[in-house]
Amino acid sequence: MADAGKGHACGVRRRGRDDEIKLVGFLCNWCSYAGADMAGTSRLAQPAALRIVRVPCSGRVDPLLVMKAFQEGADGVLVSGCHPGDCHYNEGNYYARRRLELLKRMLPYYGVEPERFHYTWVSASEGGRWAEVVAEFTAAVEPLGKLHYAGGAPAAAAGEEDGDG
Repeated sequence: MADAGKGHACGVRRRGRDDEIKLVGFLCNWCSYAGADMAGTSRLAQPAALRIVRVPCSGRVDPLLVMKAFQEGADGVLVSGCHPGDCHYNEGNYYARRRLELLKRMLPYYGVEPERFHYTWVSASEGGRWAEVVAEFTAAVEPLGKLHYAGGAPAAAAGEEDGDG
């Protein structure tokens, strides 16, 4: 395992116990990251499975970045930003909501259970809410176990192409 311990662009590291789930969180710099920081400085209990990637705005999280995180070994991905109407970039979270909702609907076609992906809104003053969101998301992904995602087309779609035609 030549790349053990090396970081990847999506925040997933390939070290640690093989049975532990790995979660990646893309957090808005202005609200959700500050909320996560507040939860940490308030010493609120949080699962340790989440790796945080700070982004300028949830609207900058491309669905392909979420898929890349799954491809690189994430068992679950969480995107969190400012509450709608409170975005520091005016409309970023509205764009994020549209794109991420479509992504959530597309995940089964790529062989990823929709429960492995969640997006939410957490403000800078909601450290307690952040801790709850992370705990609930971790509890939802843990029973699903490790994701064995190779990327590409799902098996059903690949089989359809081999038929008559």
